[in-house]
Amino acid sequence: MAHRPTVALLGTGMMGAGMARNIAAAGIPLRVWNRTRSKAEPLAEAGATVVDSPADAVRDADIVITMLFDTESVAATMEQARDALGDDAVWLQQATVGIDGEAQLSKLAVDLGVTYVDAPVLGTRKPAEDGALVVLASGPEEAREPLQPVLDAIASRVMWLGPAGAGTRLKLVANSWVLTVVEGIAESLTLARALGLDEQHFLDVVKGGAMDAPYVQLKGSAMLAGEFTPASFGLDGAAKDADLIVTAAREAGVELAVLEAARAHFARALEAGHGDKDMAATYLEH
Repeated sequence: MAHRPTVALLGTGMMGAGMARNIAAAGIPLRVWNRTRSKAEPLAEAGATVVDSPADAVRDADIVITMLFDTESVAATMEQARDALGDDAVWLQQATVGIDGEAQLSKLAVDLGVTYVDAPVLGTRKPAEDGALVVLASGPEEAREPLQPVLDAIASRVMWLGPAGAGTRLKLVANSWVLTVVEGIAESLTLARALGLDEQHFLDVVKGGAMDAPYVQLKGSAMLAGEFTPASFGLDGAAKDADLIVTAAREAGVELAVLEAARAHFARALEAGHGDKDMAATYLEH
């Protein structure tokens, strides 16, 4: 594979667009596809070639990146690309799909005849735009070198975790903490309100101390301001990931009581029509 691989990126939403800009900025030939083409078209100004189909994107590509919503959308998109995939292509699968979904995609990769790397990311829109994602990579050793130019472009840190599947497992663990924190903030603010307090006093009393974290102030302030524009992590994605985490825990024989409750709250917010908002909108249903 050439030092500058040709890359196809499938999915230019909240995360994929920033990743695409950094890949193109690194001088790596890039083709992008998105189900809604208009969302991908601005990337042409960044140096990417916008195409009309997954097949057009992956034809002659050395590396194929999927950054889509769930297992079903990833599998359907790769099926559309099937006949155009090269024999030596490396599939860098970066969507959060859960353990069962990852196993399904791993089998699909064998059927497609491509090298498969399971590599979800930690980070939201801003780290994606800054090329500062943390990539949780798992897959064959021989895939590391071909992927290095792309990983250098999108990530501040890459953790290689062993065989494919380990990346997805660690992503679920990390997201379990993210959802726990967001749900905890929402509940603390709700309790403050119920006890007749100014909710802002909760954020003020923990600020700068051992109980504080950037997310506490960021999401807490958004909740109190009613600012739920999906700038980082959508509530629909949070609800999906909560399902994946709880399913994984149950299959592993452990009980995650906090996540079970958080899952119910995110599901309730989703059912109330808040799926297109930031995950902080779980606060609206407390």
